[in-house]
Formats: sequence, structure tokens, C-alpha cells
Amino acid sequence: MSVVVVTGSAGLIGSEAASFFAKQGFTVVGIDNDLRRDFFGAEASTAWVRDHLERDLGSRYRHLSDDIRDRDAVSRVFAHYGREVVLIVHAAAQPSHDWAASDPHTDFEVNALGTLNLLEATRRHAPESAFVFLSTNKVYGDRPNQLPLIEGEKRWEIDAAHPFANGIREDLSIDASLHSLMGASKASADLMVQEYGRYFGLATACFRAGCLTGPNHSGTELHGFLAYLMKCAVTGAPYTVFGHRGKQVRDNLHSVDLVRAIDAFFRAPRSGKVYNMGGGRFSNCSVLEALELCESISGHSVNWKYDKRERIGDHRWWISSTSRFQSDYPDWQPQYDVSAILSDLYECNQERWRRESR
Repeated sequence: MSVVVVTGSAGLIGSEAASFFAKQGFTVVGIDNDLRRDFFGAEASTAWVRDHLERDLGSRYRHLSDDIRDRDAVSRVFAHYGREVVLIVHAAAQPSHDWAASDPHTDFEVNALGTLNLLEATRRHAPESAFVFLSTNKVYGDRPNQLPLIEGEKRWEIDAAHPFANGIREDLSIDASLHSLMGASKASADLMVQEYGRYFGLATACFRAGCLTGPNHSGTELHGFLAYLMKCAVTGAPYTVFGHRGKQVRDNLHSVDLVRAIDAFFRAPRSGKVYNMGGGRFSNCSVLEALELCESISGHSVNWKYDKRERIGDHRWWISSTSRFQSDYPDWQPQYDVSAILSDLYECNQERWRRESR
């Protein structure tokens, strides 16, 4: 038996990974205690996704409600499966800037300590496996805001002559910048994943992602940009645009495209690798542009307002360069652009969103 361990298995990327690898014939052990509900409230609960996984994947999926902060619990899981574990997809996280400031200890314990617990369990019990960590572009702090940006009618853009014109590379410094506490806790985990690769020789990778989304995203105001925006378009719930005149740019990557990248790394793993991972120039939009697309696709006006306050550590412009990953894995290309992503979100979730809003 070959086992894939997925943390945050009922979340966006975790559930996509669980489905993908189970359908490839692996036994998937999912670890998820629905802490997202505690972070963001009942609307953000991932219980509905867990139900789908257990029903659709059957015996290929084994769900555990353990907490990754519990070192003994994590160790028991890995000791039980041992060298049958061939891949760890670590997608569990506290993902919100704003929430982190309300409870820094929990944020750090989930993001940093939880990652350390998983790395050490991997080293002791499954050292030949591949370990993929869902890091974040927030490890760069607000460094991207220091780039030479030009304000357009609906978006910020970078000077076309800049070396990052085709996307921000991994050589952008993470130092001397404002990260937010969440950015700092994820950076701590990111560095530890690199170190377990370089120091102990484990096959590890940090995927520093921008905006990730897909039909299984339990979007909420504090986390889940496109999913929450489309949900507001469908249900009429109010949406707030924070700062930058709504012209802040994000690249967007569908969960299917990210899991395909994880699979590429799993098939040909390396040690201590760092990859910026996003939609790049192929798939990006500003908030204002996303609002227009949501209205066009849903056929409804979005009930939105503008708040000039900027979220701490928020990027004015982020487009990833995926050139390093594509150099190592040239067969990988994203398939979903922003319009396709939003259409998928709408088609898969509109009925559920309307039902839940009644």
C-alpha cells in the first residue's frame, strides 16, 4: 500500500489533492479538524467537503480529526504507516493576516509548530517520501509594494522594463519588510521546510502561492478572494474592497492546476526547493476587474463598497514568475485563466450558495 498524507484535507488544496491521488490509486490519509470554522465562523466550515470526500472516495480515503499542533498525535499517524507514506501534502494553515493579529500564539502554533511536527515525523518514519508545503507569497512581506508600479484605470502594473515584468521571482528578498504575523509564521515554516531538505536531505518543496481558488473553497471575508466575491455576487451579500482603490492585482491559480504541479514534483522530487506558484501572466486580475467578471458571469450586480483602509502586509501588485518551476518541470502549464476559474466557481456552487443564504 502506498499512502499520501494530506493535511487540511477538507480545505481547498487538501481536498483537491486527496481526490487526485485517491483516483490515482493511492490510499489518502486526510488530517483535518475543521479549525477553519473556529477561525472564520460557520460559513467557512469545511465539513461539507469532508462529507463529499468520504462519500466519493470510499475506502481510498481515511479521515483523521487530529490537530497538527499535537506532536504525539502526528507522530502516531506516521509511525503507523511508516515507509508506506510516499508523499505529504501539507496544506493545513491559519491563512488570514487579520485573524493572526487577534491570536498570535494560535497562528504561530498552527503554521510554524504544526509544520515542524510534520517534518520531524517525516524524517523519523518516512524519510524517502516527498514533502510539499503550501507556503505563501506573504513570506516576502510588503516588498512587492516597493517595486516601480504604475497606476492605471483599473489596475496597478509594473514598469515594463523591470526584471520582474513577467512575474516576481524567488530572488526577491524576504528581509526588512512588513509581513503581518501570518506572513511571519508562514515564513518560519517555509525556512524549516527548506532546512529539512538541505540539512537532512529530505525531498522538500515550498510552493509560495498567491491566490489559490477552486470549487471546494469555503471562501469568507478574511480569506478566499475570488470564491467569496462570486458568492457575494450570487447571494447579494455585501462585499468590501479594502484599500489601493480596488486596483490591487493578484494572480490566480485553480486548485486543479496546483495539484498537477504537486504531482509533477512528487514524480521527480528535489531537496529544499522553493517555487513561486501562481497563475502568472496567464491568469491575473485586479479587484475591480474581478468584480466586473463576477457580475458578467453571474448576471447579478455585486453589492460592494470601498474602505480606504489597507490591510497590513497587503500587496498592491503580485504576479508570480513560475519560470523556476517550469524550468524544473517543463511539462507543467496552468490551464485555467481567471474567467475559467470564476465560471467554474459559479457553476459548481451557485445552487449551494443560494440554498445556504435562505
